[in-house]
Amino acid sequence: MSNLDFIYKRHSVRKFKNDAVPMEDIKEIIKAATYAPSGKNKQNWHFVVIKSKEKIEGMANIIEKKNSELASYTQDKDMAQAFTKYVKYHTVFRNAPIVILLYAGPYPATGLDLLKAKGASNDEIHDLLKASPGIQNIGAAMENLLLASANMGYGCCWMTGPNYARKELEEYIGFQKEGYFLAAITPLGVPEESELKSPPRKSVDEVMTIIE
Repeated sequence: MSNLDFIYKRHSVRKFKNDAVPMEDIKEIIKAATYAPSGKNKQNWHFVVIKSKEKIEGMANIIEKKNSELASYTQDKDMAQAFTKYVKYHTVFRNAPIVILLYAGPYPATGLDLLKAKGASNDEIHDLLKASPGIQNIGAAMENLLLASANMGYGCCWMTGPNYARKELEEYIGFQKEGYFLAAITPLGVPEESELKSPPRKSVDEVMTIIE
């Protein structure tokens, strides 16, 4: 187990100290992220590093506003409350010194053109795309980022909850690259010690099937 300690150091961190993160550390973490596997070596990722506290707070405000707007679409108070109660988790990055936005770029699913050529149904195309191979590349990069950060003494939190405000955030950030969209967010900073814990995991026997 000792050889895998770098994995068990990773926790979802939502509270950070005020310590700055040196740019050389940020670059080393991003470099580690780019060593993730990607189908056809497309490397269809881009990392946007936000250092401005004003910009970070602006992002949080956008999410809060969008959260409130979406909640107003229903007359069901319980449904609205069930949604709005999570906004505090969708904005936990606001107390971090750094926020990293991970953008996903185009990735052609293997066989998609052939299915379209034969006039495949929407169900057939959806069945091919539901594995989201391009997004799997992004997930691998984010996991590398999290593991590298933890091994260097930093904390992160893989966030996709705020994606309901993705378009507004993209416009606010102003980053544009053809075919790319915001897929995930993580804060980055020195964690408060109380944050270095994780919920229990399911047993290996529960999640593993052996076929001989």
